[in-house]
Amino acid sequence: MTRKRVLFHVQHLLGIGHWRRAMALVRAMDEAGLAVTVLSGGPAEHEAAAPGRVEIVQLPPARAADASFAAIVDGGGRAIDDRFKSRRCGLVLAALRRVRPHIVLIESFPFGRRAFRFELLPLIAAAREAAPRPAVLASIRDVLVAKDDPARAAEIVAQVRRDFDRVLVHGDRDVIPLEASFPPAAAIADKLTYTGYVMAARGSDDGVAGTGEVIVSAGGGAVGTALLRAALAARPLSPLAAAPWRLLAGPHLPAADFAALGAALPPGVVLERFRPDFPAMLSRCVLSISQGGYNTTLDLLRARPRAIVVPFAAVGETEQTLRSTLLARRGAFHLLDEEKLDGESLAAAIAARMAEAAPLSMTMQREGAAASARIVAEIAVGNSAARV
Repeated sequence: MTRKRVLFHVQHLLGIGHWRRAMALVRAMDEAGLAVTVLSGGPAEHEAAAPGRVEIVQLPPARAADASFAAIVDGGGRAIDDRFKSRRCGLVLAALRRVRPHIVLIESFPFGRRAFRFELLPLIAAAREAAPRPAVLASIRDVLVAKDDPARAAEIVAQVRRDFDRVLVHGDRDVIPLEASFPPAAAIADKLTYTGYVMAARGSDDGVAGTGEVIVSAGGGAVGTALLRAALAARPLSPLAAAPWRLLAGPHLPAADFAALGAALPPGVVLERFRPDFPAMLSRCVLSISQGGYNTTLDLLRARPRAIVVPFAAVGETEQTLRSTLLARRGAFHLLDEEKLDGESLAAAIAARMAEAAPLSMTMQREGAAASARIVAEIAVGNSAARV
């Protein structure tokens, strides 16, 4: 039987969370028998390779120039121009014509990735005009960056209603409903499908790594320098000064910052870029200190260590703060405001967290990758009568 084809557009801008979640979805879709082609628009991420049968089309990479997301630059750090946009758009449309997918799956848009309308709007238009027409689906996190502009929210609703057959919400409505971050969600309720949370694989595990450690993790690392520096300042002030500490900087922490941190390490502290066994290490650590991205949060909820979360909260970034606040109210972890982050405040948070009980298990839908793959496969089968 011919495998149903999925064209999956993924654009990560700063960290690696979007890419990690996308790869978890890709693996699940591959295991479900779908033929997946990924249009990867961000920097190449080699630590999260796709399964062998999955095709990755690496577009000319684009990323956010900095944490403000105000400017998009190419792989060389230059502002993208019309020539760059035209080239990318041509590659995207060529892939659509070649793959002839049953499903076009788009990560974040139209709720985010507005800067990439130059290729996403033509992709959607071409998909809608194709005969037979592929189903067009959106793939979004449980929490969106809040939109203060009612006109922008209305535009999103109108586009979902006009152009998208389904919106896959990778969360659990009973934990965090979409309307918590997107109030007009009721207007597209018939398009929404909650898949459950998409949890990355636990990775390797020797059964020992992380035991008794304080693990400080900065996600992808692009905006993690302040957290890592605060951790080093907090260690001698905290009740865990004698414990071994492990700093995980992330693959995108600037090289100069990584070198500076490495040069200043005291005895008992290890600095690394990445650990494939990070999820397993969390289950044995004495304390986790981290940012509040989607993937790290899920790793914490699965492992249930004592944890302190410092949500990334640059101008306009509300996603981590909202998710972390809602989960902290349920006792999942201790919350520390990024604006108050320094050695003393973090040391005080460590003392407070260590005096509290370990977190309880939280009931939530955790099989979001498999559920998403099943939903996509069902839609593909229902949409494939005229396509072989």
